[in-house]
Amino acid sequence: MSLFNKCRNFTAAREVQKAGYYPYFREISSPPGNEVIAEGKKVIMIGSNNYLGLTNHPKVLERIHQAVEKYGSGCTGSRFLNGTLDIHVELEEKLAEFMQTEAALVFSTGLMTNLGTISTIVGKSEYIFTDRADHASIVDGCRLSFGTTIKYKHNDMDDLQRVISKIPNDTGKLIVTDGVFSMEGDIVKLPRLVEIAKENSARILVDDAHSVGVLGDHGRGTAEHFGLENDVDITMGTFSKSFASIGGYIAGTEEVIHFIKHFSRPLIFSASPPPASVAAALASLEVLQEEPERRTRLWENTRRMHREFTDMGFDIGTSETPIIPIYIGEDMKTFQFWKELTDAGLFTNPVVPPAIQPNQCLIRTSYTATHTNDQLDRVLEIFHDKGKKFGII
Repeated sequence: MSLFNKCRNFTAAREVQKAGYYPYFREISSPPGNEVIAEGKKVIMIGSNNYLGLTNHPKVLERIHQAVEKYGSGCTGSRFLNGTLDIHVELEEKLAEFMQTEAALVFSTGLMTNLGTISTIVGKSEYIFTDRADHASIVDGCRLSFGTTIKYKHNDMDDLQRVISKIPNDTGKLIVTDGVFSMEGDIVKLPRLVEIAKENSARILVDDAHSVGVLGDHGRGTAEHFGLENDVDITMGTFSKSFASIGGYIAGTEEVIHFIKHFSRPLIFSASPPPASVAAALASLEVLQEEPERRTRLWENTRRMHREFTDMGFDIGTSETPIIPIYIGEDMKTFQFWKELTDAGLFTNPVVPPAIQPNQCLIRTSYTATHTNDQLDRVLEIFHDKGKKFGII
Protein backbone atom coordinates (compact mmCIF):
# COMPACT_ATOMS: atom_id res chain seq x y z
CA MET A 1 0.00 0.00 0.00
CA SER A 2 2.83 2.43 0.76
CA LEU A 3 3.84 2.50 -2.92
CA PHE A 4 0.46 4.00 -3.82
CA ASN A 5 0.23 6.43 -0.91
CA LYS A 6 1.36 9.21 -3.20
CA CYS A 7 -1.58 8.45 -5.50
CA ARG A 8 -4.11 8.50 -2.70
CA ASN A 9 -2.63 11.70 -1.26
CA PHE A 10 -2.73 13.55 -4.58
CA THR A 11 -5.92 15.59 -4.22
CA ALA A 12 -5.15 18.87 -5.99
CA ALA A 13 -6.66 17.89 -9.34
CA ARG A 14 -9.81 16.45 -7.74
CA GLU A 15 -10.28 19.63 -5.73
CA VAL A 16 -10.10 21.72 -8.90
CA GLN A 17 -12.50 19.30 -10.64
CA LYS A 18 -14.96 19.59 -7.75
CA ALA A 19 -14.76 23.38 -7.92
CA GLY A 20 -15.58 23.28 -11.65
CA TYR A 21 -12.27 24.73 -12.85
CA TYR A 22 -10.52 21.63 -14.25
CA PRO A 23 -8.96 22.61 -17.61
CA TYR A 24 -7.16 19.41 -18.66
CA PHE A 25 -7.97 16.42 -20.88
CA ARG A 26 -10.87 18.28 -22.49
CA GLU A 27 -12.73 16.21 -25.08
CA ILE A 28 -12.75 17.62 -28.61
CA SER A 29 -15.19 15.99 -31.02
CA SER A 30 -14.35 17.79 -34.28
CA PRO A 31 -11.38 18.20 -36.63
CA PRO A 32 -8.65 20.53 -35.35
CA GLY A 33 -9.13 24.04 -36.63
CA ASN A 34 -9.85 27.64 -35.65
CA GLU A 35 -13.21 26.53 -34.27
CA VAL A 36 -13.72 23.18 -32.55
CA ILE A 37 -16.42 21.34 -30.64
CA ALA A 38 -15.07 20.99 -27.10
CA GLU A 39 -17.27 19.13 -24.62
CA GLY A 40 -20.28 19.67 -26.87
CA LYS A 41 -19.80 23.42 -27.39
CA LYS A 42 -18.40 25.31 -30.36
CA VAL A 43 -15.44 27.48 -29.30
CA ILE A 44 -12.73 29.52 -30.99
CA MET A 45 -9.45 27.64 -30.67
CA ILE A 46 -6.58 29.81 -29.49
CA GLY A 47 -4.91 27.05 -27.52
CA SER A 48 -3.25 24.93 -30.20
CA ASN A 49 0.09 25.00 -32.06
CA ASN A 50 -1.44 24.76 -35.55
CA TYR A 51 0.57 27.81 -36.64
CA LEU A 52 0.19 27.46 -40.41
CA GLY A 53 -3.29 25.95 -40.21
CA LEU A 54 -2.34 22.82 -42.17
CA THR A 55 -4.25 20.16 -40.20
CA ASN A 56 -7.12 20.29 -42.69
CA HIS A 57 -5.18 21.26 -45.83
CA PRO A 58 -6.43 19.25 -48.86
CA LYS A 59 -2.91 18.16 -49.88
CA VAL A 60 -2.14 16.92 -46.36
CA LEU A 61 -5.36 14.92 -46.13
CA GLU A 62 -4.93 13.46 -49.62
CA ARG A 63 -1.39 12.29 -48.86
CA ILE A 64 -2.55 10.65 -45.65
CA HIS A 65 -5.20 8.63 -47.50
CA GLN A 66 -2.70 7.60 -50.18
CA ALA A 67 -0.14 6.49 -47.58
CA VAL A 68 -2.65 4.38 -45.67
CA GLU A 69 -3.79 2.70 -48.86
CA LYS A 70 -0.22 1.92 -49.93
CA TYR A 71 1.50 1.12 -46.61
CA GLY A 72 -1.28 0.25 -44.18
CA SER A 73 -1.67 1.56 -40.65
CA GLY A 74 1.74 0.99 -39.04
CA CYS A 75 5.28 -0.30 -39.38
CA THR A 76 5.24 -2.94 -36.57
CA GLY A 77 8.84 -2.25 -35.62
CA SER A 78 11.57 0.29 -35.00
CA ARG A 79 13.45 2.38 -37.52
CA PHE A 80 16.57 0.39 -36.63
CA LEU A 81 15.16 -2.95 -37.80
CA ASN A 82 12.05 -3.42 -39.92
CA GLY A 83 10.35 -0.03 -39.53
CA THR A 84 12.10 2.18 -42.09
CA LEU A 85 9.92 2.80 -45.15
CA ASP A 86 11.01 4.62 -48.27
CA ILE A 87 8.88 7.60 -47.21
CA HIS A 88 10.83 7.88 -43.93
CA VAL A 89 14.01 8.22 -45.98
CA GLU A 90 12.32 10.64 -48.40
CA LEU A 91 11.19 12.82 -45.50
CA GLU A 92 14.69 12.87 -44.00
CA GLU A 93 16.24 13.80 -47.33
CA LYS A 94 13.74 16.61 -47.92
CA LEU A 95 14.14 17.90 -44.38
CA ALA A 96 17.92 18.03 -44.77
CA GLU A 97 17.51 19.87 -48.07
CA PHE A 98 15.02 22.32 -46.55
CA MET A 99 17.14 22.93 -43.46
CA GLN A 100 20.30 23.17 -45.61
CA THR A 101 22.14 20.55 -43.59
CA GLU A 102 23.97 17.37 -44.56
CA ALA A 103 21.45 15.02 -42.99
CA ALA A 104 18.30 14.65 -40.90
CA LEU A 105 16.85 11.92 -38.71
CA VAL A 106 13.17 11.30 -37.95
CA PHE A 107 11.91 10.11 -34.53
CA SER A 108 8.45 8.96 -33.47
CA THR A 109 7.71 11.98 -31.24
CA GLY A 110 9.24 15.32 -30.38
CA LEU A 111 9.79 14.13 -26.82
CA MET A 112 11.74 11.12 -28.07
CA THR A 113 13.77 13.38 -30.36
CA ASN A 114 15.18 15.41 -27.48
CA LEU A 115 15.55 12.39 -25.20
CA GLY A 116 17.33 10.41 -27.89
CA THR A 117 19.61 13.19 -29.10
CA ILE A 118 20.77 14.76 -25.84
CA SER A 119 21.27 11.48 -23.98
CA THR A 120 23.29 10.07 -26.88
CA ILE A 121 25.51 13.06 -27.62
CA VAL A 122 26.54 13.97 -24.06
CA GLY A 123 28.48 11.36 -22.11
CA LYS A 124 30.40 11.01 -18.85
CA SER A 125 32.62 13.92 -17.87
CA GLU A 126 30.81 16.18 -20.37
CA TYR A 127 28.45 19.07 -19.68
CA ILE A 128 25.04 20.34 -20.76
CA PHE A 129 24.01 23.97 -20.28
CA THR A 130 20.26 24.57 -20.39
CA ASP A 131 17.95 27.55 -20.06
CA ARG A 132 15.73 27.29 -16.98
CA ALA A 133 12.67 27.74 -19.23
CA ASP A 134 13.60 24.95 -21.65
CA HIS A 135 10.90 22.43 -22.54
CA ALA A 136 10.35 19.37 -20.35
CA SER A 137 11.65 17.10 -23.12
CA ILE A 138 15.02 18.85 -22.87
CA VAL A 139 14.97 18.50 -19.09
CA ASP A 140 14.30 14.77 -19.38
CA GLY A 141 16.91 14.34 -22.11
CA CYS A 142 19.46 15.87 -19.75
CA ARG A 143 18.38 13.51 -16.97
CA LEU A 144 18.93 10.51 -19.24
CA SER A 145 22.39 11.70 -20.17
CA PHE A 146 25.45 10.59 -18.18
CA GLY A 147 26.77 14.15 -18.38
CA THR A 148 26.44 16.98 -15.86
CA THR A 149 23.62 19.48 -16.39
CA ILE A 150 24.02 23.12 -15.42
CA LYS A 151 21.09 25.54 -15.72
CA TYR A 152 21.28 29.26 -16.39
CA LYS A 153 18.69 32.01 -15.91
CA HIS A 154 16.06 32.34 -18.60
CA ASN A 155 17.53 33.95 -21.73
CA ASP A 156 20.26 35.51 -19.58
CA MET A 157 23.44 35.31 -21.62
CA ASP A 158 25.54 36.86 -18.86
CA ASP A 159 24.50 34.01 -16.58
CA LEU A 160 25.31 31.47 -19.29
CA GLN A 161 28.75 33.05 -19.68
CA ARG A 162 29.24 32.91 -15.92
CA VAL A 163 28.51 29.19 -15.56
CA ILE A 164 30.12 27.93 -18.76
CA SER A 165 33.39 29.83 -18.26
CA LYS A 166 34.06 27.71 -15.16
CA ILE A 167 34.46 24.58 -17.33
CA PRO A 168 37.76 24.01 -19.19
CA ASN A 169 37.64 24.47 -22.95
CA ASP A 170 38.97 20.98 -23.60
CA THR A 171 35.85 19.47 -21.98
CA GLY A 172 32.84 18.40 -24.09
CA LYS A 173 30.07 21.00 -23.74
CA LEU A 174 26.59 21.28 -25.28
CA ILE A 175 24.34 24.33 -24.95
CA VAL A 176 20.68 23.33 -25.38
CA THR A 177 17.99 25.95 -25.78
CA ASP A 178 14.51 26.44 -27.10
CA GLY A 179 14.40 28.70 -30.14
CA VAL A 180 10.96 30.01 -29.19
CA PHE A 181 10.04 29.36 -25.56
CA SER A 182 6.73 27.54 -25.47
CA MET A 183 5.13 29.39 -22.55
CA GLU A 184 6.71 32.83 -22.66
CA GLY A 185 6.67 33.19 -26.48
CA ASP A 186 10.04 34.96 -26.53
CA ILE A 187 13.00 34.11 -28.77
CA VAL A 188 16.41 32.96 -27.57
CA LYS A 189 19.16 35.58 -27.79
CA LEU A 190 20.98 33.41 -30.27
CA PRO A 191 23.64 35.88 -31.54
CA ARG A 192 25.14 36.26 -28.06
CA LEU A 193 24.68 32.56 -27.30
CA VAL A 194 26.70 31.71 -30.43
CA GLU A 195 29.48 34.06 -29.34
CA ILE A 196 29.62 32.41 -25.92
CA ALA A 197 29.67 28.94 -27.48
CA LYS A 198 32.62 29.86 -29.69
CA GLU A 199 34.52 31.46 -26.83
CA ASN A 200 34.07 28.33 -24.72
CA SER A 201 34.42 25.62 -27.39
CA ALA A 202 30.80 24.47 -26.92
CA ARG A 203 28.36 22.96 -29.38
CA ILE A 204 24.77 24.21 -29.81
CA LEU A 205 21.44 22.37 -30.06
CA VAL A 206 18.40 24.56 -30.76
CA ASP A 207 14.93 23.12 -30.15
CA ASP A 208 12.90 24.75 -32.91
CA ALA A 209 9.61 22.99 -32.18
CA HIS A 210 7.78 26.34 -32.14
CA SER A 211 10.10 28.06 -34.63
CA VAL A 212 10.20 26.01 -37.85
CA GLY A 213 7.46 27.25 -40.14
CA VAL A 214 7.25 30.43 -38.08
CA LEU A 215 10.65 32.17 -37.97
CA GLY A 216 13.01 32.98 -40.84
CA ASP A 217 12.45 34.19 -44.38
CA HIS A 218 11.84 30.61 -45.51
CA GLY A 219 10.50 29.25 -42.23
CA ARG A 220 13.67 27.37 -41.30
CA GLY A 221 13.55 28.62 -37.73
CA THR A 222 15.60 30.56 -35.22
CA ALA A 223 19.01 30.26 -36.85
CA GLU A 224 17.66 31.55 -40.17
CA HIS A 225 15.83 34.35 -38.33
CA PHE A 226 19.20 35.60 -37.03
CA GLY A 227 21.30 34.64 -40.08
CA LEU A 228 23.25 32.09 -38.02
CA GLU A 229 22.47 28.81 -39.78
CA ASN A 230 26.15 27.89 -40.05
CA ASP A 231 26.67 28.41 -36.32
CA VAL A 232 24.09 25.98 -34.91
CA ASP A 233 25.28 22.38 -34.77
CA ILE A 234 21.97 20.55 -34.34
CA THR A 235 18.46 21.80 -34.99
CA MET A 236 15.57 19.88 -33.49
CA GLY A 237 12.01 20.17 -34.76
CA THR A 238 8.62 18.56 -34.31
CA PHE A 239 5.82 17.62 -36.68
CA SER A 240 3.04 18.38 -34.20
CA LYS A 241 3.04 22.14 -34.76
CA SER A 242 3.56 23.61 -38.24
CA PHE A 243 3.77 20.15 -39.82
CA ALA A 244 0.21 19.05 -38.86
CA SER A 245 1.30 15.59 -37.77
CA ILE A 246 3.22 13.89 -34.96
CA GLY A 247 6.90 13.03 -34.68
CA GLY A 248 10.18 14.87 -34.53
CA TYR A 249 13.54 15.26 -36.25
CA ILE A 250 17.05 16.56 -35.91
CA ALA A 251 19.13 18.12 -38.66
CA GLY A 252 22.90 18.45 -38.66
CA THR A 253 26.12 17.01 -40.04
CA GLU A 254 26.14 13.52 -41.50
CA GLU A 255 28.63 12.19 -38.95
CA VAL A 256 26.55 13.38 -35.98
CA ILE A 257 23.33 11.99 -37.46
CA HIS A 258 25.08 8.70 -38.25
CA PHE A 259 26.29 8.37 -34.66
CA ILE A 260 22.85 9.08 -33.19
CA LYS A 261 21.20 6.59 -35.56
CA HIS A 262 23.34 3.80 -34.12
CA PHE A 263 23.37 4.69 -30.41
CA SER A 264 20.12 6.49 -29.57
CA ARG A 265 18.03 4.16 -27.43
CA PRO A 266 14.78 6.15 -27.80
CA LEU A 267 15.18 5.80 -31.58
CA ILE A 268 16.30 2.18 -31.69
CA PHE A 269 13.74 0.90 -29.18
CA SER A 270 10.68 2.91 -30.26
CA ALA A 271 8.20 1.89 -32.94
CA SER A 272 8.58 3.75 -36.20
CA PRO A 273 6.33 6.73 -37.07
CA PRO A 274 3.27 5.37 -38.94
CA PRO A 275 2.89 6.01 -42.68
CA ALA A 276 0.01 8.46 -42.26
CA SER A 277 2.06 10.68 -39.93
CA VAL A 278 5.07 10.64 -42.26
CA ALA A 279 2.91 11.47 -45.29
CA ALA A 280 1.28 14.37 -43.43
CA ALA A 281 4.69 15.79 -42.51
CA LEU A 282 5.95 15.44 -46.08
CA ALA A 283 2.90 17.21 -47.49
CA SER A 284 3.12 19.95 -44.86
CA LEU A 285 6.78 20.55 -45.70
CA GLU A 286 5.79 21.04 -49.33
CA VAL A 287 2.94 23.42 -48.49
CA LEU A 288 5.22 25.39 -46.16
CA GLN A 289 7.50 26.08 -49.13
CA GLU A 290 4.79 26.49 -51.77
CA GLU A 291 2.55 28.87 -49.81
CA PRO A 292 4.75 31.48 -48.09
CA GLU A 293 1.68 33.69 -47.81
CA ARG A 294 0.58 31.55 -44.87
CA ARG A 295 3.58 32.70 -42.85
CA THR A 296 2.87 36.29 -43.91
CA ARG A 297 -0.71 36.02 -42.68
CA LEU A 298 0.45 34.35 -39.45
CA TRP A 299 2.63 37.33 -38.66
CA GLU A 300 -0.11 39.81 -39.55
CA ASN A 301 -2.38 38.11 -37.01
CA THR A 302 0.44 37.88 -34.47
CA ARG A 303 1.38 41.56 -34.67
CA ARG A 304 -2.26 42.58 -34.41
CA MET A 305 -2.84 40.51 -31.26
CA HIS A 306 0.38 41.75 -29.65
CA ARG A 307 -0.70 45.34 -30.31
CA GLU A 308 -4.32 44.93 -29.23
CA PHE A 309 -3.59 43.06 -25.99
CA THR A 310 -0.91 45.58 -25.02
CA ASP A 311 -3.15 48.55 -25.83
CA MET A 312 -5.89 47.07 -23.64
CA GLY A 313 -3.45 46.87 -20.74
CA PHE A 314 -2.81 43.14 -20.53
CA ASP A 315 0.65 41.95 -19.47
CA ILE A 316 2.01 39.75 -22.29
CA GLY A 317 5.54 39.60 -20.91
CA THR A 318 8.36 39.38 -23.44
CA SER A 319 6.43 37.55 -26.17
CA GLU A 320 7.68 38.11 -29.72
CA THR A 321 5.84 35.29 -31.50
CA PRO A 322 2.37 33.77 -32.12
CA ILE A 323 2.54 32.42 -28.56
CA ILE A 324 1.05 35.22 -26.46
CA PRO A 325 0.78 34.67 -22.69
CA ILE A 326 -1.70 36.71 -20.67
CA TYR A 327 -0.23 36.98 -17.19
CA ILE A 328 -2.77 36.73 -14.37
CA GLY A 329 -0.66 35.96 -11.29
CA GLU A 330 -2.37 33.82 -8.64
CA ASP A 331 -3.34 30.29 -9.62
CA MET A 332 -7.01 30.18 -8.56
CA LYS A 333 -7.67 33.54 -10.20
CA THR A 334 -6.11 32.11 -13.35
CA PHE A 335 -8.44 29.09 -13.26
CA GLN A 336 -11.44 31.35 -12.66
CA PHE A 337 -10.46 33.63 -15.54
CA TRP A 338 -9.95 30.59 -17.78
CA LYS A 339 -13.44 29.33 -16.87
CA GLU A 340 -15.01 32.66 -17.81
CA LEU A 341 -13.18 32.63 -21.16
CA THR A 342 -14.35 29.06 -21.76
CA ASP A 343 -17.98 29.86 -20.98
CA ALA A 344 -17.76 32.81 -23.36
CA GLY A 345 -16.57 30.58 -26.20
CA LEU A 346 -12.77 30.52 -26.17
CA PHE A 347 -10.45 27.51 -25.90
CA THR A 348 -7.34 28.63 -24.00
CA ASN A 349 -4.80 26.98 -21.70
CA PRO A 350 -4.18 28.03 -18.09
CA VAL A 351 -0.56 27.55 -17.00
CA VAL A 352 0.23 27.18 -13.30
CA PRO A 353 3.18 25.81 -11.26
CA PRO A 354 5.25 23.71 -11.74
CA ALA A 355 5.10 24.69 -15.42
CA ILE A 356 5.61 28.33 -14.42
CA GLN A 357 7.02 30.18 -11.42
CA PRO A 358 4.66 30.80 -8.46
CA ASN A 359 2.52 33.94 -8.86
CA GLN A 360 3.43 34.05 -12.55
CA CYS A 361 0.38 32.05 -13.68
CA LEU A 362 -0.89 32.82 -17.14
CA ILE A 363 -3.37 32.06 -19.87
CA ARG A 364 -1.46 30.74 -22.86
CA THR A 365 -2.91 31.80 -26.19
CA SER A 366 -1.54 31.14 -29.68
CA TYR A 367 -2.56 32.18 -33.16
CA THR A 368 -2.55 30.73 -36.65
CA ALA A 369 -2.35 31.80 -40.25
CA THR A 370 -5.99 30.86 -40.75
CA HIS A 371 -7.64 32.78 -37.92
CA THR A 372 -10.06 35.23 -39.52
CA ASN A 373 -10.43 38.88 -38.57
CA ASP A 374 -13.93 38.16 -37.27
CA GLN A 375 -12.58 35.41 -35.01
CA LEU A 376 -9.83 37.65 -33.68
CA ASP A 377 -12.34 40.46 -33.12
CA ARG A 378 -14.40 38.09 -30.99
CA VAL A 379 -11.31 36.94 -29.03
CA LEU A 380 -10.39 40.53 -28.23
CA GLU A 381 -13.97 41.42 -27.28
CA ILE A 382 -14.16 38.54 -24.80
CA PHE A 383 -10.75 39.25 -23.29
CA HIS A 384 -11.60 42.92 -22.87
CA ASP A 385 -14.91 42.10 -21.18
CA LYS A 386 -13.45 39.49 -18.81
CA GLY A 387 -10.30 41.49 -18.17
CA LYS A 388 -12.39 44.40 -16.94
CA LYS A 389 -14.58 42.12 -14.85
CA PHE A 390 -11.56 40.58 -13.07
CA GLY A 391 -9.72 43.88 -12.66
CA ILE A 392 -6.81 42.63 -14.76
CA ILE A 393 -6.99 45.66 -17.04
